[in-house]
Amino acid sequence: MAWLWLTLAIIGEVIATTSLKASKELTVLVPSIFIVVGYGAAFYFMILAMRHLPVAVTYSFWSALGIVFITIVSMYRFGEKPDLPAVLGIGLIIMGVVLISFFSKMKAS
Repeated sequence: MAWLWLTLAIIGEVIATTSLKASKELTVLVPSIFIVVGYGAAFYFMILAMRHLPVAVTYSFWSALGIVFITIVSMYRFGEKPDLPAVLGIGLIIMGVVLISFFSKMKAS
């Protein structure tokens, strides 16, 4: 169940973060609502996930997948194209998450 909570937290964060640009500094109502609800949901589900997963694993997945999905959404929604250094940086972030998640012996307390 913890991975479901973490997935919902990531979805909330991606929705909220990609809505920031569309809200035009919180002057457009619907994207502004998505920001408040998305970040609220993200932190609520993150708290639930951290009950069962180590903080480092939870946060690294949340951050890394958030970056990946926000980059993908930004490509299609805003026409932003990541260059080679951006793609390499995202690759390094993902490698870091893999190391923390699958090779570390950390346990949730």
